[in-house]
Amino acid sequence: MHRTSGILLHPTSLPSPFGIGDLGPSAHRFVDFLAHAGQGLWQMLPLGPTGYRDSPYQCTSAFAGNPLLISPEGLVHSGWLPAAALDNPPQFPSDQVDFDAVSAWKYNLLQTALRGFNDHASTVDRQAFSAFCVAEQVWLDDFALYCALKIYHDRLPWTAWETGYAQRDPDALMQWCADHPAALELQRFAQFVFFQQWQALRTHAHAQGVHLIGDIPIFVAHDSSEVWKHPEWFELDADGHPTVIAGVPPDYFSNTGQRWGNPLYRWETLAADGYSFWVERLRRMLELVDLVRIDHFRGFAAYWEIPATEDTAMNGRWVQGPGLALFHALQAALGENLPLIAEDLGIITPDVEALRDELQLPGMAVLQFGFEGIEGDFGRSAFLPHHHRTQLAVYTGTHDNNSLLGWWAERDSDTQRKVRHYLNTDGAEIHWDCIRIALASVGALALFPMQDVLGLGAESCMNRPGTATGNWIWRYREDQLDEAAAGRLRELTRLYGRLPYPTE
Repeated sequence: MHRTSGILLHPTSLPSPFGIGDLGPSAHRFVDFLAHAGQGLWQMLPLGPTGYRDSPYQCTSAFAGNPLLISPEGLVHSGWLPAAALDNPPQFPSDQVDFDAVSAWKYNLLQTALRGFNDHASTVDRQAFSAFCVAEQVWLDDFALYCALKIYHDRLPWTAWETGYAQRDPDALMQWCADHPAALELQRFAQFVFFQQWQALRTHAHAQGVHLIGDIPIFVAHDSSEVWKHPEWFELDADGHPTVIAGVPPDYFSNTGQRWGNPLYRWETLAADGYSFWVERLRRMLELVDLVRIDHFRGFAAYWEIPATEDTAMNGRWVQGPGLALFHALQAALGENLPLIAEDLGIITPDVEALRDELQLPGMAVLQFGFEGIEGDFGRSAFLPHHHRTQLAVYTGTHDNNSLLGWWAERDSDTQRKVRHYLNTDGAEIHWDCIRIALASVGALALFPMQDVLGLGAESCMNRPGTATGNWIWRYREDQLDEAAAGRLRELTRLYGRLPYPTE
């Protein structure tokens, strides 16, 4: 694994006049910023269409892209949307995402673009759309139907739909498809556009020496195309409701644990057909990105099972996961050396470490967590740099952490004193001190949230685990893309031997 570094930033956090970051000009400019700053990696959160509370970890599909990330300028450039359609967008906030307002506006924009495509698309474009629909048919048709039916049912979860649709009665579904072809075409078109724009962005990134890191949540959302289509894969009752759900016991983030609400897999059912869902899921992701972070890796060794009737995650139990059997199936289908990062945070037991090491996957070390447990000799936490190993991805923080400046402001004076002593600093630029020590680590990968590079405070948090509102909405403004920060980051990256090939 080449020694390199990069920035963690979800595309929704990019600047844009259209209420949300997207795959258009600002994404391409961010790639240029990464290259200028000497960074070889751009890590993102899951890219699927978001559902419950707009969380990218509650996607309505394990395969689809988020239509909200489609660039309106890209639609104009393709010739399918008149430029005048962008003349007077709503007055969206510049530093946050208003998901409801953005969703309504972009849905109408995509309808206009589809009409333009049908009226003006070239033969090559039409052939490309048809080829896409055929190539992605294994997931696209069901996802398009699920989305169209969800809109038809006022966006209620599938368990609240009319029985024939919720239970996938073949005659009812066939008749609905015959009656609503335009609704299905719109969903297929949105996915076609998303993946066209995505591939253009990835091509630009590779040309600049930047590789992309994707993110796969271990669990899928209950209100998703996959759970609707394949209830037999999940622990559900006869009406489609989960009997047990995913989460974690009390931890660093919450005294009552985290009750995620995702349905749990019937792993024996998935194993019976060689884990085909997981094989196709990872295959698809590796067509889009160069490296994949597997979220909640410890759940493959053992996962926390919570009765769906419980209000918190406290009264659960550990249940054995699929372990090596799943990864051997993935290796057999996709190759021995899977380009994965194991998110091995939380309650990590020897079986989790054994699974990670057997697969020779890099784990994660988060500096903030290391500093939380500092004692007199500074020797206890594996997250601290003097314990790092080369097979490791070192983070100053993740999307679930406060920014470094926000975290620092909340530390008591004794902890601040110990951190300053460990870092040999006065703490005046604690974010740059932590970025430097992450770059200096022997860990092969070093990654920093964009908030830390920009030196932002707690107001820039992406997610606050255990809270229900105000998450996933942060965006930076174009004027915050600091050229001085890029130059400083490049110099530190060069100093610690992490510049992308060719090195200077």
